[in-house]
Amino acid sequence: MRRVLLIAVCLLFVLAVVPIASAQQSQTVHVVQPGENLFRISLRYGVSMGAIAQANGIANINLIYVGQRLTIPGATTPVPTAVPATPVPGSPTPVPPPATGTYVVQRGDTLFAIARRFNTTIQAIAAANGIANPNLIYVGQVLQISGGGTGTTPPPVPTAVPGQPPVTTGFQLGGHVFGFQYPDQMRGAGMTWAKTQIVWNQGDPASIVQGAIDAARARNFKILLGIVGNPAQLAANPTQYYQDFANFLGGVAALNPDGIEVWNEPNIDRQWPAGQISGQSYTQMLSAAFQAIKRANPNVLVASGAPSPTGYFGNRCTSQGCDDNVFIQQMAGAGAAQFMDCVGVHYNEGILPPSATSGDPRGNSSHYSRYYTSMVNLYASVFPNKPLCFTELGYITPEGYPGGQLPSGFDWGQGNTLQEHAEWLAQAVRLARSSGRIRLMIIWNVDSTTTGADPQAAYAIVRGNQCLACITMGAAMAN
Repeated sequence: MRRVLLIAVCLLFVLAVVPIASAQQSQTVHVVQPGENLFRISLRYGVSMGAIAQANGIANINLIYVGQRLTIPGATTPVPTAVPATPVPGSPTPVPPPATGTYVVQRGDTLFAIARRFNTTIQAIAAANGIANPNLIYVGQVLQISGGGTGTTPPPVPTAVPGQPPVTTGFQLGGHVFGFQYPDQMRGAGMTWAKTQIVWNQGDPASIVQGAIDAARARNFKILLGIVGNPAQLAANPTQYYQDFANFLGGVAALNPDGIEVWNEPNIDRQWPAGQISGQSYTQMLSAAFQAIKRANPNVLVASGAPSPTGYFGNRCTSQGCDDNVFIQQMAGAGAAQFMDCVGVHYNEGILPPSATSGDPRGNSSHYSRYYTSMVNLYASVFPNKPLCFTELGYITPEGYPGGQLPSGFDWGQGNTLQEHAEWLAQAVRLARSSGRIRLMIIWNVDSTTTGADPQAAYAIVRGNQCLACITMGAAMAN
């Protein structure tokens, strides 16, 4: 049965790339495959999305389906990829024995990727180099490669299957930084990413992000740029703004950051123009942004802008905003899954450990946004074939905060202790690592000193140059 299915899949692949002759002329017909979108198909054949859409009567370029036959006007037929001979079932492909010697860590490397490259294991490399935490390697580090592989081709990295949970290529941890004064503590926590937010105004050049990229590179961190624009400028002419913003992000991608989060909390009127808030509108922006980023640099991770987790709008959308469950469902319906590498998520209002699923003492205690687990379940159910990226996850505590008193609007966290703050962050890391759904978690935040109505310093993991949470998260990442 498996061989029959394999033959059918191979035939379908061949049909997807072979020109089909009509009675009048030779034309190219492409059969849409799982995971494809019109953007990638247009790149493949060197034909614009608009031309393909017009030739096939497609009103919404974000909506194509598996098995759909698309006429590709004026296409140069791509050279079909040679199909390798089918191996005998149960007979692994021979490869050279595991390499021995040394390897110098390059930017973007992980121990997982290096182990696969040399046909060995993470554990073997870690043992040969005295690495206690396999998530902590740095650019320029010289690794002894001692082998330990099986002598067969390593299995391919699984891809998402419709209806099944996505398979991530490894969980990674980072922190949102302001001054970037505590890189050693961050490394001790197991963090390999740093995030910073950039505000763009029309006319600003892509070079405004260079300082953030350089700061991360100098400390051997990957950099996630959370990039937002100006809601007032967006309101004036949304269609033109989407294109201008996309062009800017393409310029940013060419500077080689590791990731870009496209906007921030677009479901509320603090970040998006009142009266224009919807998941469909945001998806238009995300679509243009994703395509511009990937054209400039396909290696850049693209995260959708995480909505604000809220039940303020009564499970609906108003002119002032949308509850995030409604907003992400609108995104999904508009085809947003095609235009992201991971789904952005925020969680920052917990007063119970992340393992809790009930018992929040505040009003509306059954709302999904009260609990880490229900937030994960919600976003994973709406985008079942995409990994999640927590671009902001944090707990608030008044301990070590100036005056020890949280402002109005945040007083629900007044009872959280610094010990709980550290333990809950570590527990969130453990849950994320074991879930297989979380690709990246950015802790909100590392080092803010901002107080007042927006008490960012009350979320910071560094208090008075001490970082209890760094110790607990480091242990969670090491085990």
